Amino acid sequence: MNIQSMTQQQIRMAGIEILRQNMGITGMIRFLQQSETGYGDYTRDRHKLLGDPSLEQVVADIQSSELNRKA
Repeated sequence: MNIQSMTQQQIRMAGIEILRQNMGITGMIRFLQQSETGYGDYTRDRHKLLGDPSLEQVVADIQSSELNRKA
């Protein structure tokens, strides 16, 4: 196996096979679940969902949430 001539996809598949051989299917899956990069733009999506709240607004939201849990 010449790593220098392999494509990114070939390297990934070889790595997955090594994980499977050494950790079994379950171990391989658990490892991959921890290391997948996902997709999308978290920062952009976060700003769409949350906007740009001030520190005071964040504190007020936390305090409100704590009061609602106690009730």
